[in-house]
Amino acid sequence: MSTNSIGQVLSCSPEAVIVLIDDLKVFEEHKAALQVGRYLRIAQGNSDFTIASIRNIRGVHGQDSEGKPKWQFHIECQAVGTLIDGKTFERASVLLPVPTEPAFTADEETLSKLFAEDAEYQFPLGRLSLNKATPMKIHGDRFFSKHIAIVGSTGSGKSCTVSRILQDVVGIADDKNSNFGKQNNSHVVVFDIHDEYTAAFTLKAEQNFTLNRLDVDSLQLPYWLMNSEELESMFIESNEQNSHNQVSQFKQAVILNKERHNPGFQDMTYDTPVYFSIKQVYRFIENMNREVIGRLTGEDKPKLADGTLIDAREDYYFDKKCIFVAPSTAAAAKATNGPFNGEFNRFVSRLETKLADKRLRFLLDPVKSDGKTFETVDFEQIMKQFLGYLNRANVTIIDLSGIPFEVLSISVSLVSRLIFDFCFHYSKLRHKVDSLNNVPVMMVCEEAHNYIPQRDEAAYRASRKSLERVAKEGRKYGLSMMVVSQRPSEVSETIFAQCNNFVALRLTNHADQNYVKRLFPDNSSGITDILPNLAPGEAIVVGDAVLLPAVVQMPLPKPEPHSQSVCFHKEWKEPWQDVSFGDVISRWRKE
Repeated sequence: MSTNSIGQVLSCSPEAVIVLIDDLKVFEEHKAALQVGRYLRIAQGNSDFTIASIRNIRGVHGQDSEGKPKWQFHIECQAVGTLIDGKTFERASVLLPVPTEPAFTADEETLSKLFAEDAEYQFPLGRLSLNKATPMKIHGDRFFSKHIAIVGSTGSGKSCTVSRILQDVVGIADDKNSNFGKQNNSHVVVFDIHDEYTAAFTLKAEQNFTLNRLDVDSLQLPYWLMNSEELESMFIESNEQNSHNQVSQFKQAVILNKERHNPGFQDMTYDTPVYFSIKQVYRFIENMNREVIGRLTGEDKPKLADGTLIDAREDYYFDKKCIFVAPSTAAAAKATNGPFNGEFNRFVSRLETKLADKRLRFLLDPVKSDGKTFETVDFEQIMKQFLGYLNRANVTIIDLSGIPFEVLSISVSLVSRLIFDFCFHYSKLRHKVDSLNNVPVMMVCEEAHNYIPQRDEAAYRASRKSLERVAKEGRKYGLSMMVVSQRPSEVSETIFAQCNNFVALRLTNHADQNYVKRLFPDNSSGITDILPNLAPGEAIVVGDAVLLPAVVQMPLPKPEPHSQSVCFHKEWKEPWQDVSFGDVISRWRKE
């Protein structure tokens, strides 16, 4: 450990420690170790040392007593912890040094003590950028049992960082399955908006690694699992004048239809996750829109053209479009329009359009492999697909690239809410028998700004509400989140406020830089100044799982993530040989 002082403490406060170097030769000799983000070791007057991160360097040029040029350097630092007896580092113990105490650079021996691996800090996260020979190890349990934020501009290495971290979790290294022949019971669910991560988790067959990939063609996501908010977001325009009437009648129709198809269930509610027929609900609403009430003595009930009086709407309105008696003011055939006659024209048209939209088949008309409709008894199978229990997979990638934009928020909301509810009820049942939840789940929200934005818009309300609930309550039930975004300032602040660990790669946008600085802990605020200058793959790592804030060079994953949607030809291709414009247009029209 170096014993040669480079300067002394000039002033100190909880916000900053200023170290004075008044010798140009000393500064030049140690310039490489005095860059922003590196560390100093400052004596405390005993055998302990304060470890401080360099935030700012200011040079002052003047003259000495003989009129000769003289340089002084003020090194502004942030205290981050204490090196006790020169052996062990404690982040929680920070005793500030007083003026005149000597300061030293943090040499390789010091760094090895700060970042030494022990029984708790054992998960590899790369190597220190300031000393490539020193590996960066973090507390694995604190990292993955709590929420993680990974941010970085396009091209900063964000997808590779996410892939490498997750590969280390599930045992993928150098295109091989290091867990060959053994498998843990942890689960990673990735919301992949650009279909990048399939490549990162696809190994050769002999490696016996199973990836559970769900896309718009294989995802089993029946509409009847939606809760009230998701259903209304899908089918009802909240800005229409009569939207409250639409909600009331739609709710009534859904509950009645659930009771019809699930006679054994007690206390049926709007949100009970059991089968109902959306087509029958559509017919119910259409009949309400065409309803005519008989007004002869003793009638005052919906009346069909054949004179039938309807006592219970659910016995008639679900099965077919009813033909009602014509409205009349004649004494012998008096009848008036029902309370919602003609009021639901737009509502009915919207329901009809949604049900006819082939792009929404995975939601509104999903079928099993045998062609049958998913019903209440299939709930277990539907849940198992998300957690990989149908094919014994630890990683589930939900490819959102083929899901229509107008139902992206609802799809994310539904999947994340189902996973949360499973973790919640599973944990409660385990606690009843004095056991802990043994099915940890991590949800990875790639490009999170696309479906959990900062702004409160109706189009994103469903997914934002579901994921904010996961962020606030999920950790108690074994459900953690990894939030990934290139525009952190556009992501819900509630989500980031719940994150305990941050991995920040290069950020070039000023608003994003300031936003991330506000989220970082106070003892790491200075290190964030280098965010726009990080090299690809370099990241600032801070949080509960990190002994002290550090700049880390993240290793490349193998295999690497990439999108297979585009390839670039060096030569002009004319005419198109494989796919013509006509083929594209035909598919477009069909979809």
